[in-house]
Amino acid sequence: MELLSLQFAIFLVALLAAYYAAGRLVGRGQWVVLLLGSLAFYGMAGTWKTLAFVLVAGISTWAAALAFSRLDAGLKARLGETRDRSARKEAKAVVRRRKRLALLACLALCLGTLAYLKYWNVVLFELGLASSPHGMGLLLPLGISFYTFQAISYLIDAYRGSLQAERSLPRHLIFLLYFPQLIQGPINRYGDLAPQLFSPHAPREVDLSRTLQLLLFGMLKKYAMADLLAGLITRLLAGAGDGAPGSLAIMAILLYSAQQYGDFSGGIDMVEAVSELLGIHMAPNFRRPYLSTSLADFWRRWHITLGTWMRDYVFYPLALTRPMRALGKVAGRRLGGHVGRTLPACVANVVVFLLVGLWHGAEVHYLVWGLYNGLVIASADLLRPAFDRASSLLRIDRSTRGWHAFKVVRTFAVVNVGWYFDRIYDFGASLACLRQSVLHPDFAGLPQALLALGMGKSELLQVLVAGAVALLVACVSLYEERGGDARGWLSRRPVAVRAAACAAMCLMVALSLSFDVGGGFMYANY
Repeated sequence: MELLSLQFAIFLVALLAAYYAAGRLVGRGQWVVLLLGSLAFYGMAGTWKTLAFVLVAGISTWAAALAFSRLDAGLKARLGETRDRSARKEAKAVVRRRKRLALLACLALCLGTLAYLKYWNVVLFELGLASSPHGMGLLLPLGISFYTFQAISYLIDAYRGSLQAERSLPRHLIFLLYFPQLIQGPINRYGDLAPQLFSPHAPREVDLSRTLQLLLFGMLKKYAMADLLAGLITRLLAGAGDGAPGSLAIMAILLYSAQQYGDFSGGIDMVEAVSELLGIHMAPNFRRPYLSTSLADFWRRWHITLGTWMRDYVFYPLALTRPMRALGKVAGRRLGGHVGRTLPACVANVVVFLLVGLWHGAEVHYLVWGLYNGLVIASADLLRPAFDRASSLLRIDRSTRGWHAFKVVRTFAVVNVGWYFDRIYDFGASLACLRQSVLHPDFAGLPQALLALGMGKSELLQVLVAGAVALLVACVSLYEERGGDARGWLSRRPVAVRAAACAAMCLMVALSLSFDVGGGFMYANY
């Protein structure tokens, strides 16, 4: 179901009316309305048949977390009954073993379901054993990666004892099924989202001015930037590669940077605005990533909730394992203290980004893209002392604005090299385009190449509209990077100014929709 549709508008108005009526009449029962509304949304999205997979993840993690709680409570009671050291040690070992078995079984069920639905036929296709990556005809559950990762975070936090297990299955299910997060994410944590879901909310809590601004700005990024560029990028890449000017591929990848950011962050803005209408604030997912000063910094700003999930549940558990610590000690003795301290984290980073690539898809180009990011970040960490010495020898003042700007431009270039592997689905073609971009850019031949592709006035107008929106996004990003609050600034303007700004955004979106080039969200099936 499209967010910008009459069906969704009717659904949202009906839900808001029921939600706030329940809050006024019942008090603390609003989460029940949210659960019923989320189930209705799931059904209207055409994915009723896949609800069973959500229930598998929900029921299994709910039951396992309760089992952890009972085992911990039983252990506490037993330890209180005896002072015998060997008996206490044996009791702890038994509970630890049972909890670990329950954890592994539940993880296998959740991740196995995700892998089967999302990757199995892709693997068969890559091995030449299937005619299509979608040949099994499986209907992919809406937001499967988002709710699976949320279920796993809840499971592991319960296993670690960092949250109290939820005793009510329906209350646990609303945490997974909360409908705004199913469309685009973010990957919320139970400790942050659940208190808001189960607290009463009143309409007066909603700042309609700020929420409307966020909704319209998200629509602007999605419909007036990302969607307008999608078809053009496909045409540019179809003509790029061996024999074509490398500038054609460079232009396509730069436009893809804008498209992907507009689509993903615009979608996040829209679902966050919908959530704010319910008085619920989800986890932030973007923080001006194209102003990053390193690739590691970029990934702390882009899809923040996926990065923190990988950090907490993959990176640290892997980097702090006994084999990794042993690897660090060996490397430290042979290659120096810095390498010894850094190497375990570097290996963990490479593994994390391979998993991030796999999260995007099982195709080879996604795995290469993940490996590229992991290796660049690992190399930067390992070579940091060499970079520091080079900066000192060259007498570079790294506190200047010029050096900061250089790092931003350098990082943007490194990110865009990675986009070649992400966007160009054939690995050989991505290498060919990258080779042409570096060795034969031929910017003088770009106009002729564009004419040969049949670029008309309509495409030119689309690029101009998208470019204007991209410039606005860049200005807002720069303002907020310096500590400003764009929504707060506009909210303090006179009503006439706010109305004019909202009207201008609406007109831009309407103009963009008139081109009829839109599509769904890029991350909708993740």
